[in-house]
Amino acid sequence: MDVATLAALNAAKRDRRGAVLVSDLTAGTSRLVTEDQIAPDALGNEIRARLLSGKSGIVEIEGKSLFLNVHLPPPRIVVIGAVHISQALAPMAALSGFAVTIIDPRTAFATPERFAGIDLRADWPDEVFGTQPLDRYSAMVAVTHDPKIDDPGLIAALQAGCFYVGALGSRKTHAKRVERLTSLGFGSAAIDSIRAPIGLDIGAATPAEIAVAILAEIIQSLRHRSLSGSATSAEAAP
Repeated sequence: MDVATLAALNAAKRDRRGAVLVSDLTAGTSRLVTEDQIAPDALGNEIRARLLSGKSGIVEIEGKSLFLNVHLPPPRIVVIGAVHISQALAPMAALSGFAVTIIDPRTAFATPERFAGIDLRADWPDEVFGTQPLDRYSAMVAVTHDPKIDDPGLIAALQAGCFYVGALGSRKTHAKRVERLTSLGFGSAAIDSIRAPIGLDIGAATPAEIAVAILAEIIQSLRHRSLSGSATSAEAAP
């Protein structure tokens, strides 16, 4: 790998952008293709598939043997609410390869004893996002049932174009949430991207089952995410 390619790869990692190092095994050359540089051809289709799966490998395209080395930012799950669902979700998500952050300003809930080994922030969401901003490789899970705590997380997630945004609550609760977000200037495409009720419909009843449904929906969204930019961030309110 030459110096320029290495610099481009380091820049992609710093900016948390997915990239694929394409190496011609016969010619001994390599070039970097980031997720915003994918061409509409056979190689581009293969790169797109590799970015979604996260799997590196050798492919034969147009008579060339190419090794596609995939570099993806570690996906993150940010949970607003140190509740029972969060307690079940955090270890399962970590086991699945996600970095997990729990945010809840209610210190009675956000205790190290309940979330041992988890990045726990007993602060308001907007305070956390000032130093740890969200991005397209972040998933937002809002489960407090309190708009004062949930809404700042949802707003930040829509503005950042997170690959997944989910919120706990009934359809009536979500209808009120839609009214609040609409009043802030968010368009229908952005609001419709919020998964509410949250999680895949598997008939989940207990906090642990709801956590399974949420994690499954997050993984589904990660593997089917858009690589061409987010519709939600384009419609974000000022």
